[in-house]
Amino acid sequence: MKRFIIGLASLLILSACSQPINKTTTGAVTGTAMGAGLGAIVGSQTGHAGPGIAIGAAAGALGGALLGNQMDNQDSEQEALEERQRRQEEEMERQRRELEELRRQQRYDDTYRRY
Repeated sequence: MKRFIIGLASLLILSACSQPINKTTTGAVTGTAMGAGLGAIVGSQTGHAGPGIAIGAAAGALGGALLGNQMDNQDSEQEALEERQRRQEEEMERQRRELEELRRQQRYDDTYRRY
Protein backbone atom coordinates (compact mmCIF):
# COMPACT_ATOMS: atom_id res chain seq x y z
CA MET A 1 0.00 0.00 0.00
CA LYS A 2 2.84 2.40 0.80
CA ARG A 3 4.32 1.77 -2.63
CA PHE A 4 0.96 2.62 -4.19
CA ILE A 5 0.74 5.90 -2.27
CA ILE A 6 4.33 6.83 -3.10
CA GLY A 7 3.76 5.92 -6.75
CA LEU A 8 0.55 7.96 -6.89
CA ALA A 9 2.22 10.97 -5.29
CA SER A 10 5.20 10.68 -7.64
CA LEU A 11 2.92 10.42 -10.66
CA LEU A 12 0.99 13.53 -9.63
CA ILE A 13 4.16 15.51 -9.01
CA LEU A 14 5.73 14.47 -12.32
CA SER A 15 2.57 15.14 -14.30
CA ALA A 16 2.30 18.57 -12.72
CA CYS A 17 5.82 19.37 -13.90
CA SER A 18 5.17 18.37 -17.51
CA GLN A 19 2.97 21.37 -18.27
CA PRO A 20 2.43 24.86 -16.96
CA ILE A 21 0.89 24.76 -13.51
CA ASN A 22 -2.75 25.78 -13.55
CA LYS A 23 -5.37 25.81 -10.86
CA THR A 24 -6.71 22.39 -11.87
CA THR A 25 -3.31 20.79 -11.31
CA THR A 26 -2.68 22.75 -8.15
CA GLY A 27 -6.10 21.79 -6.82
CA ALA A 28 -5.54 18.12 -7.60
CA VAL A 29 -2.15 18.02 -5.90
CA THR A 30 -3.35 19.99 -2.88
CA GLY A 31 -6.52 17.93 -2.65
CA THR A 32 -4.53 14.70 -2.83
CA ALA A 33 -2.27 15.77 0.02
CA MET A 34 -5.13 17.00 2.17
CA GLY A 35 -7.30 13.98 1.38
CA ALA A 36 -4.47 11.56 2.13
CA GLY A 37 -3.82 13.30 5.45
CA LEU A 38 -7.47 13.24 6.42
CA GLY A 39 -7.77 9.65 5.21
CA ALA A 40 -4.78 8.66 7.33
CA ILE A 41 -6.36 10.20 10.41
CA VAL A 42 -9.74 8.60 9.85
CA GLY A 43 -8.20 5.29 8.74
CA SER A 44 -5.94 5.08 11.76
CA GLN A 45 -8.94 5.58 14.03
CA THR A 46 -10.72 2.65 12.39
CA GLY A 47 -7.62 0.48 12.13
CA HIS A 48 -7.35 0.78 8.32
CA ALA A 49 -4.84 3.55 7.69
CA GLY A 50 -3.73 2.29 4.25
CA PRO A 51 -7.17 2.18 2.64
CA GLY A 52 -8.05 5.43 4.40
CA ILE A 53 -5.07 7.15 2.84
CA ALA A 54 -5.86 5.77 -0.62
CA ILE A 55 -9.54 6.70 -0.49
CA GLY A 56 -8.80 10.12 1.00
CA ALA A 57 -6.11 10.83 -1.62
CA ALA A 58 -8.42 9.82 -4.49
CA ALA A 59 -11.36 11.84 -3.17
CA GLY A 60 -9.12 14.82 -2.46
CA ALA A 61 -7.57 14.70 -5.92
CA LEU A 62 -10.96 14.58 -7.58
CA GLY A 63 -12.44 17.35 -5.45
CA GLY A 64 -9.38 19.55 -5.79
CA ALA A 65 -9.23 19.05 -9.55
CA LEU A 66 -12.92 19.90 -9.96
CA LEU A 67 -12.60 23.04 -7.88
CA GLY A 68 -9.38 24.08 -9.65
CA ASN A 69 -10.96 23.44 -13.06
CA GLN A 70 -13.86 25.70 -12.18
CA MET A 71 -11.40 28.41 -11.18
CA ASP A 72 -9.48 27.95 -14.46
CA ASN A 73 -12.73 28.31 -16.40
CA GLN A 74 -13.55 31.54 -14.55
CA ASP A 75 -10.07 32.87 -15.33
CA SER A 76 -10.53 32.04 -19.03
CA GLU A 77 -13.90 33.80 -19.11
CA GLN A 78 -12.39 36.86 -17.42
CA GLU A 79 -9.52 36.96 -19.92
CA ALA A 80 -11.95 36.70 -22.83
CA LEU A 81 -14.04 39.53 -21.38
CA GLU A 82 -10.96 41.72 -20.93
CA GLU A 83 -9.87 40.99 -24.52
CA ARG A 84 -13.30 41.98 -25.88
CA GLN A 85 -13.17 45.18 -23.84
CA ARG A 86 -9.68 45.99 -25.14
CA ARG A 87 -10.84 45.48 -28.74
CA GLN A 88 -13.87 47.70 -28.19
CA GLU A 89 -11.66 50.44 -26.76
CA GLU A 90 -9.36 50.18 -29.78
CA GLU A 91 -12.34 50.42 -32.13
CA MET A 92 -13.69 53.45 -30.28
CA GLU A 93 -10.29 55.14 -30.53
CA ARG A 94 -10.11 54.37 -34.26
CA GLN A 95 -13.58 55.84 -34.77
CA ARG A 96 -12.67 58.93 -32.69
CA ARG A 97 -9.63 59.56 -34.91
CA GLU A 98 -11.71 59.03 -38.03
CA LEU A 99 -14.37 61.46 -36.81
CA GLU A 100 -11.72 64.06 -36.00
CA GLU A 101 -10.26 63.67 -39.49
CA LEU A 102 -13.70 64.13 -41.04
CA ARG A 103 -14.20 67.31 -38.97
CA ARG A 104 -10.84 68.67 -40.13
CA GLN A 105 -11.73 67.88 -43.72
CA GLN A 106 -15.12 69.59 -43.30
CA ARG A 107 -13.47 72.73 -41.88
CA TYR A 108 -10.99 72.72 -44.75
CA ASP A 109 -13.77 72.36 -47.32
CA ASP A 110 -15.82 75.10 -45.65
CA THR A 111 -12.84 77.46 -45.63
CA TYR A 112 -12.14 77.09 -49.38
CA ARG A 113 -15.77 77.26 -50.45
CA ARG A 114 -15.97 80.83 -49.17
CA TYR A 115 -13.34 82.01 -51.61
